[in-house]
Amino acid sequence: MIRKLKSGEYRLYSRKKDPRTNKRKNLGTFDSLDAAKKHERDVQYFKRH
Repeated sequence: MIRKLKSGEYRLYSRKKDPRTNKRKNLGTFDSLDAAKKHERDVQYFKRH
């Protein structure tokens, strides 16, 4: 899940909520939406390989 921050950056959050904290994990902050999308694809790849 990618959200735009007030600062204009994009933050990548985990798809599922953490059961202990009931929040999503921060998986990185990026300057552009394209960079965030690329990292999300990388994360999904490594989850399965």
